Amino acid sequence: MKKLLFCLGLWLAYSPFAIPQQTAPEGPAADTSSLLTGVAWYPEQWPESRWETDLSLMEAAHIHLVRIGEFAWSRIEPQEGSYDLDWMDRAIALAAKHHIVTVIGTPTDAPPAWMTQRYPDILRVNLNGQRDEHGNRRQFSYTSPRYLAFCRKVVEQLGRRFGHNPNVIGWQIGNEFSFDSYDSYTKKLFQQWLRDKYKTLSALNQHWTTAYWSQTYTAWEQIPLEDTRGNPGLLLDHRRFVSDVWLHFENNQIDVLRAQITPWQFITTNIGGLAWSDRWDHYTIAHPLDLASWDDYVGQGQVDPYKDGAMHDLIRGLKQKNFWVMEAQPGFVNWAPINNALDRGEVRRMAWAAVGHGADAICYWQWRSALNGQEQYHGALLGADGTPNPLYTEIQQIGEEFHRLGPELYGTTPQSEVAILHDYDSRWAIDFEPHTARYDQLQVLLDFYRPLRDQAQSVDIVPPDADLDRYKLVVAPSLNVIPDKLGQHLLRYVQHGGRLVLGPRSGMKDAFNALDVHRQPGPLVAPLGGRVEQYYALEGPVPVSGTWGTATADIWAEALSTRDPQTRVLMRYGKSNGWLDGQPAAITRQLGQGSITYLGTLLDASAMNAAVRWMLHGSGVHPVFGPLPHGVEVCRRTRPGHTIFILINENQTPVTVPLPHPMKDLLHAGPSSARVVLPVHGVAVLESNP
Repeated sequence: MKKLLFCLGLWLAYSPFAIPQQTAPEGPAADTSSLLTGVAWYPEQWPESRWETDLSLMEAAHIHLVRIGEFAWSRIEPQEGSYDLDWMDRAIALAAKHHIVTVIGTPTDAPPAWMTQRYPDILRVNLNGQRDEHGNRRQFSYTSPRYLAFCRKVVEQLGRRFGHNPNVIGWQIGNEFSFDSYDSYTKKLFQQWLRDKYKTLSALNQHWTTAYWSQTYTAWEQIPLEDTRGNPGLLLDHRRFVSDVWLHFENNQIDVLRAQITPWQFITTNIGGLAWSDRWDHYTIAHPLDLASWDDYVGQGQVDPYKDGAMHDLIRGLKQKNFWVMEAQPGFVNWAPINNALDRGEVRRMAWAAVGHGADAICYWQWRSALNGQEQYHGALLGADGTPNPLYTEIQQIGEEFHRLGPELYGTTPQSEVAILHDYDSRWAIDFEPHTARYDQLQVLLDFYRPLRDQAQSVDIVPPDADLDRYKLVVAPSLNVIPDKLGQHLLRYVQHGGRLVLGPRSGMKDAFNALDVHRQPGPLVAPLGGRVEQYYALEGPVPVSGTWGTATADIWAEALSTRDPQTRVLMRYGKSNGWLDGQPAAITRQLGQGSITYLGTLLDASAMNAAVRWMLHGSGVHPVFGPLPHGVEVCRRTRPGHTIFILINENQTPVTVPLPHPMKDLLHAGPSSARVVLPVHGVAVLESNP
């Protein structure tokens, strides 16, 4: 088994399947399917006499996983230095009797009241200089040495007690890293971080161009700690500092756990606030983890399949392997402007879409409505009286299907020939100086993602420094920061035969968030054989025409020039503001078997579809499945010799889908067929072995 897992190179090396037989418990807990349904369970909130009932209801719903502990510090350590873990031991053992394994969340997102009252120095300070108080969560300062020490102690107790428990399959560090702190100690750490990076004030002043507005620093202690409208170099470095501090916060616990736990217990942390949140660099945080996980919430409205799919793909790209959804929306939430419920069947559709994009576990938050606290109205599987809510039967169906089809999906993962590059430095640089309030970076990414997903039917979202040679096409919307080293990396990809497409605002900044002296796209100006002469924020649409048809561009427009006879103009602006009239809007240059293309504006949907068709055709990329009716998504997961397609109907009417060849629908027993009928929110899981 270990040899198989190593060859596949998947996160499954850390799954329950990898538990050594000599330590595995008797019973089904050791044989849990690789496709898991789970819930967040808080046994500390309920009488112990109730636990058996809860776990019986979970077992009846085919729930194989519970996450416990992440908000239980006051129960785990009711007094300083006095630990009570017996109740957790009993909860884990009782869950195992019901064939349910456990992930333990370290409780460091919510310190107990005795700690915040006795040691107020552990509390965070906001940007306005106000210190948080007890009564919520995340009120700690992530740099506090005292708080980090308390975290180490409680995690050491947990690791020592449960690090070899065969019913504990993994650990979650804290819960949804979020707020940074602006206290005086953090400010000194930031100044020291800058000293370590730049070595001299002269170097810092040069890279930040502090001669502007007389910002020149003559002592490290003069440098402010801010996150608003400061020097762009300072702001970018502050976000990098925040990422490093959260990494230290995380490693402070990981190092303790690694010394205590068995290798087959994985370590993760759940990324909240949507995968798109950017207070810190998710790639940095994901680096020491065994697998990435995130919290998939819709909030108000219904599921946007492109947005939700792109977020799954982004999380899969953090480790470039399968991931978990550690919290999924159980119908509705309590924090949106309108907390509407997802339609009947939409939660199931959402679960199978996550699996299609590479999720190997879907865990719902939460099991039962809390009687009090800040999230009383949040959706749950059980009501306050402990009986099932209407959504329970839908989760039960998901659990049964996951349990039954888990072996078919075991060891499979999405495979793509197309990648979108995503970079936090670039996102932050644009957010600091958007130049137009209309430039929404998520919408820009989705405008590229939609046609790529529709036409190629599989897309990876990866960091720019990833190994790109496995991709035939790489698209980089808004890659604002391109340091020389990254420029060389991208150029090597092209020289090896890759096709690189840069979107607007690419290469405007260097590694220090300073304007690149080459103009755009920075170090790739010479290979492109052209550059951006000027950029313009648009108040409304302007005409464009050329290779991709006659269309309109909006929000942002860059006038390009060509400086090499081999560089071709693909699109030109029509009559506009005079500066753009007749100027190139998109250019391309062939370099050996590869090419660089620069698109300097945001095209309408029709032109983007045509542009993507041109990109894919020139790259030799074909759809992974074939033609599909409108509103039907396809996801492919493969392992050597085995391919699974997941079809999802996102329409409000049933759809008949012709198949490229007869396939067997694993969800519905029966012979292979050349077509499937998908009801509203319908799903088909097809085995494709022609």
